[in-house]
Amino acid sequence: MKQDMSSADVAAVVAELSAGPKSIIDAKIGKIYQPTHEEIRINLYVFHQGRDNLIIEAGKRIHLSKYLRASPTLPQSFPMLLRKYLIGGRIVSVEQHDFDRIVKIGIERGGVRSTLIVELFARGNVLIVDSENRIILPMNPVTLKDRRLRSGEIYELPEAQMSPLEARVSDLMEAFSRSTADIVRTIATRFNLGGVLAEEVCSRAGVDKSKPSKEATEDDASRLCNAMHELFSPLFRAGAGDKGIRETESGVEAEAPELKPQHIKKEINGKLETFDVLPFDLTRYSGFEKEYFDSFNTALDEYFGKKALEQVEEVKEAQKKEKNLGVYERRLLQQEESLKKFEKEIEKNNALAETVYANYQIIEEIFSVLNGARTKGYSWDEIRSILKQAKKTVPAAQKITNIDPRTGTITVDLDGKSANLDIRKTVPQNAQEYYEKVKKFSKKKEGALKAIEDTRKAMEKKAVAKAAKACRKLQASRKKHWFDRFRWFLSSDGFLVVGGRDADTNEEVFKKYLEKRDLVFHTQAPGAPLTVIKTGGKEIPELTLREAAQFAVSYSSLWKAGHFSGDCYWVKAEQVTKTPESGEYVRKGAFIIRGERNYFKDIPLGVAVGLELKGGETRVIGGPASAVRKHGDYILEIIPGAFNQNDISKKIYRIYADELNDPRFVKQIASPDQVAMMIPPGESDLKNQKPERKVGKVEHEEEYGTPEIENEPEGNEEEIEEEFGKDLREEIEGEFREKLTEEAGKGTREEIEMRGVKKV
Repeated sequence: MKQDMSSADVAAVVAELSAGPKSIIDAKIGKIYQPTHEEIRINLYVFHQGRDNLIIEAGKRIHLSKYLRASPTLPQSFPMLLRKYLIGGRIVSVEQHDFDRIVKIGIERGGVRSTLIVELFARGNVLIVDSENRIILPMNPVTLKDRRLRSGEIYELPEAQMSPLEARVSDLMEAFSRSTADIVRTIATRFNLGGVLAEEVCSRAGVDKSKPSKEATEDDASRLCNAMHELFSPLFRAGAGDKGIRETESGVEAEAPELKPQHIKKEINGKLETFDVLPFDLTRYSGFEKEYFDSFNTALDEYFGKKALEQVEEVKEAQKKEKNLGVYERRLLQQEESLKKFEKEIEKNNALAETVYANYQIIEEIFSVLNGARTKGYSWDEIRSILKQAKKTVPAAQKITNIDPRTGTITVDLDGKSANLDIRKTVPQNAQEYYEKVKKFSKKKEGALKAIEDTRKAMEKKAVAKAAKACRKLQASRKKHWFDRFRWFLSSDGFLVVGGRDADTNEEVFKKYLEKRDLVFHTQAPGAPLTVIKTGGKEIPELTLREAAQFAVSYSSLWKAGHFSGDCYWVKAEQVTKTPESGEYVRKGAFIIRGERNYFKDIPLGVAVGLELKGGETRVIGGPASAVRKHGDYILEIIPGAFNQNDISKKIYRIYADELNDPRFVKQIASPDQVAMMIPPGESDLKNQKPERKVGKVEHEEEYGTPEIENEPEGNEEEIEEEFGKDLREEIEGEFREKLTEEAGKGTREEIEMRGVKKV
């Protein structure tokens, strides 16, 4: 996911803010706020357009926005000083410095000229300077090795990078001759492109991005140079007609560049989400789904602004939730956050240790030069001065970003990672320092995991004690029925619907429990349960028919395939047979349908689980959401998703255990194995993370009757007394494995289910 703006993004937004419909030239500055530590919001009155808001987030973004964070109750000193110098002023210019991530906004107020400077690289900064370029006040006062950003200091720009807009073949060849990296890394860093745009340039130029820079030819450089100019040409190409023309207060007309602002989308965790925002097309994203916008400002606002506001709401919700947490819940939350920090530190230090070894020769060369200079009596200030001059000619010197004379350590940029190294130690010893940190944080991680486990045990113990204290002794009452071995549910109208789990149970439903007065459902797609409505000779209402259809499609192979809807049909029991045509045979779990069918089109996939706590039994039930709501409580809806059957079953069990505050009782009636019986084969997710309550508090009865199911067939006692959940894993793994083999023959016959028809 994109975290900040590139130089090209800055060029595009500056182009829009200085010309065209989104221009803020001549806009009057109103109040200024600082909603967060790094964010500034400037109220603007734009000539002929009305009020707008310019959002500046140091190190990240700048654009007009409609997604505004709440203003702080007490204003900070920085926005108050900005108001003192800028409020009522008029914006006279918006410029980008040298295709860098630096924006200069010129402001005139009472004949006095000042400039608001926005730095969007690294940590970033926002500063106001006077007409003599002296800093009046920075948002973040800092002292760097080559410049000071503090009040009263002359503002110095960071060391300039080569601009890709002005790059010549000779510039590229010179950069390649000094680089030890490959071509794509060299142009990304030396020409201020960043990784995505550097790869786009290489792709358009037809140059191997992994080719070592020192092996680059003049032909490579020429093609890369042309690709750079072509890539960024939309930023400076005027739009056609009156589209980009805008009248300003001073009567000046300007034209906006010809851009194609867009969001790039891809599937992330099963959902189509935006992961990049661009001002123009890139060939590398030609196969991705895109959403286009009328302006780049709008595209940026929908990407950064909307997300920032959502994060604020998430933080508020988390804080609100934390206030309602008990002692153990709050402790667990803190322990889990600590665990994440330790894991990040382990990952970071492992990566740094490996990076140190990967750059062994470069680091050894740096150590040799610095130790040699110290031996000759050079001071650290002299060494720093020499390094600053050598950066243009010595590649190794370019790697050093900081020197700490007190500790004898240097900060080196290695493959985009910042590593602190002690020049008095060897390269392996420096790498070992990072490995020691990995060990240290690994021990902390082990401690955190044990603490989390202890806290969870304490929470469970407290929950059991709380339930006992409230005298809320829940007792499980569960009887075995012939339909337990199959998939089943009671419809909203009270009809029993039964479906097979695999070839064997499909066969059993057909042979033992299918009666002539019943209705049979199946999907158009192969790999579905033989679904039977036990009618008892009664007319079946439309709602029950639709629930049976949803049941059939939801427990079919469509779920595994990730579909969200499917087609289904029903027939009378007499239309289903095991008798094949001459010369064919029907294998176990397969059937033949003859005659007219009644179709349900585009039935949405979706099931629910709930707890049946009244009416004589306590048990977990599953099936279509409408039916589960009718007969159960604590409803959780399930949709196709990313979690396997085992994981989603455990998650549901934990939710029920937390909700009822009685893990012992829940384990008896809705253990993970019992819940898994209700989950479709394949990957799933929860539509709602908190159970939906049908009514208020459920009162659990001490004695339970036996529910009567009309027309319940009798079965062999040995067959139906099978332990609930036995051989569950074997059943799940074998579920709908074999698909329909298309029958060669007449269209009036169709074999359904998993096994297919074969010629003898």
